[in-house]
Amino acid sequence: MLKLPDLRSLLFAWAAALTLVSCGTETTPATPDSAAVEPASTEAAPAEARAGESGDLAYAAIATVTVADPARPEDDRERDESRKPEAMLTFMEVKLGLSVFEIEAGDGHMTELFSRAVGSEGRVVMQNPEQFRDFAGAKIDARLADNRLPNVRASYSTFDALDASDASVDLVTWVWGPHELYYHPESGPGPGDPATAYSEIFRILKPGGAFVVIDHAAADGSPETTGNDLHRIDPAIVKRMAEQGGFVLEGDGDFLVNPDDPLSADIAVASIRGRTSQFALRFRKPE
Repeated sequence: MLKLPDLRSLLFAWAAALTLVSCGTETTPATPDSAAVEPASTEAAPAEARAGESGDLAYAAIATVTVADPARPEDDRERDESRKPEAMLTFMEVKLGLSVFEIEAGDGHMTELFSRAVGSEGRVVMQNPEQFRDFAGAKIDARLADNRLPNVRASYSTFDALDASDASVDLVTWVWGPHELYYHPESGPGPGDPATAYSEIFRILKPGGAFVVIDHAAADGSPETTGNDLHRIDPAIVKRMAEQGGFVLEGDGDFLVNPDDPLSADIAVASIRGRTSQFALRFRKPE
């Protein structure tokens, strides 16, 4: 079992990282499990770093410490350069104690990060379609074997029938996934009805909770069928569907934009694989 950091040790490490960031010092931050000294209380940490009071700078410090954690598998680290997990976690505003529902988690690169970032008081649902068992099931089982991520639960479902109670999670993420709603398999059921999927996300989020989307960008005006044909989607479609589902757009990020991507090639072709231009959108469920 992977030991998750407790609240106080995380706050201490994150406070140290926050101080380094604010001072502009370039150094490798201490990881949560390597903190040799804990503060007498959480009051020793700067107010911005305390759970529930994090500002943008604190989110960035949390992300830095989480990505640097030596407990992460080496295979995951090799994917960091193209995926930019520090920027992702910062944009998602991940912090201690959150309940996260991760749609289409794949083999769990981000799951591992969420598990560490939310700490022992948080929880993560690692959702995938049932069909993913065929190519990712063994990797998922290995990642969760022997209760090594004790705050993570695996879930298999379609996107329009999410395995969570009403208003039960703080954050829903969907990385490289909304385009899948328009995928039409040659046999077997599809991934779920698009409008119902967004309604399900709205249902399981607490009021004030965030829904964050990252996906491969298609050219402006591209039809929904691009999701099936190129595995891309026009961000305008995601915005429209989310807003129709009751969400309010709060922010967008350009940390995965690649201006050299023509936006017209299948994401699997060699010339663009791993270098697609991607959009990031953060929505909020109204209070």
